Amino acid sequence: MKFRSEKEVRAFVKDRHIEMIDFKIVNLFGGLHHLTLPAARIEDGALRKGEGFDGSSIPGFALLHKGDMRMLPDLGSGFVDPYSGVPTLSFFTRIVRRDLKPFERDPRRIAEKAEEVLRRSKIADRSVWGPELEFFVFRSKKTYSTQNGSGFELVFLEDEPLRSAYHACPPFDRLFDVRNVIVLKLEAAGYPVRYHHHEVGFCGQLEIEPRPGNILDMGDGAVLIKYFARNEAHQNGLVATFMPKPICGLPGSGMHFHLWLEKGGKNVCGGKGYGGLSPLAIQLLSGILLHASALLAFTNPSTNSFKRLIAGYEAPTNVFFSAGNRSAAIRIPAYDTDPQESRFEFRPPDATCNPYLAMAAILLAGIDGVRRKLRPEDHGFGPIDDNIFTWSDERRKTLRPLPANLRGALEALDGDRAFLTGDGVFDDALIDLWIEAKMKEVKELSDYPHPWEIERYFSV
Repeated sequence: MKFRSEKEVRAFVKDRHIEMIDFKIVNLFGGLHHLTLPAARIEDGALRKGEGFDGSSIPGFALLHKGDMRMLPDLGSGFVDPYSGVPTLSFFTRIVRRDLKPFERDPRRIAEKAEEVLRRSKIADRSVWGPELEFFVFRSKKTYSTQNGSGFELVFLEDEPLRSAYHACPPFDRLFDVRNVIVLKLEAAGYPVRYHHHEVGFCGQLEIEPRPGNILDMGDGAVLIKYFARNEAHQNGLVATFMPKPICGLPGSGMHFHLWLEKGGKNVCGGKGYGGLSPLAIQLLSGILLHASALLAFTNPSTNSFKRLIAGYEAPTNVFFSAGNRSAAIRIPAYDTDPQESRFEFRPPDATCNPYLAMAAILLAGIDGVRRKLRPEDHGFGPIDDNIFTWSDERRKTLRPLPANLRGALEALDGDRAFLTGDGVFDDALIDLWIEAKMKEVKELSDYPHPWEIERYFSV
């Protein structure tokens, strides 16, 4: 619900017999947290004054001696939470410090700042985004990890092996009604959905794609799709995961981002160039490709992310663009001919990212491309319409590869950060914190013997 005033919220609370007000915040690394107030608190000014909390306990937010913060509800993000046992009106929030100045590490604020850079640049009035969220639903999950053993088991709900389960129908698609319910609840919450379907993975891989919207709504929507999917699965005795590669030998789950820019209500990415794009759109995507290795530190920020980015699973491994080629890092959809819907799709990201940070970084990379009037052919970015897997090994070496692992992406970010910090959207302290935290994950994984290693090397 796009509330415009406290008065509208009060009337809604009264008419709908709302009993609780919920404030939701997203930490630096994409995790969701909440704080709940009795609805009567709105009469005490809770919507205007917000509520204090300990920011030092939220991952990535603040040091212990600077932990006191306040969350202010964004009235335009309100929705009735369908997974609360009592009528609950929920809001995403803006995070401020004690002096009420915006907190520089609030992910939603970072996304807003990137959009402000776009407007100040006069390139466009706004960016329009369309994330595609892929995920798996399993019957159950078991894991254990100790000093002398580790392992996991994911039990399939769908266990009939098909060559491809893409757009499969019931009765094979056993999760059709689960998706229907998720989508109906998202629409009731004010987050319209473009479509949903079964994905390629035969053991319960699904996709939900919201209708395109502005950077903040799509960040909120991506967070809520994960929240709704996990809760709906839980209510059905199942488990949902958005991790990129939970099953070896099956396609991984991505979160592709479709993007175009508008100025004066017109899509300025449509044109008569390659793929129906304008020169501005080609410069925009060139900037994203130029900074792709650094971007992956934010768009693919897990060690598991890079198990998905391997050849043979419609996942990109090289930096180039193409019309309709799903092995490209940037694909121009070939089925849209309306200039007002002209766009391109950045395919590497996955849902382990913080969507606000990911979109902010992608947009800043694109703006850098427009400012520098980059040409993709000058950097070997294509366009390439061939099936690159028919190329010789020698010819494929002419392509620039994406980082092979999280360490490589973090090292690329460390050496290529000016496009993020130049306009004050990101700062060096945040980037340093990000690199340190994610490098710690890299080290922790490398320290643990893998079950495959025990099987392969125990008797060597």
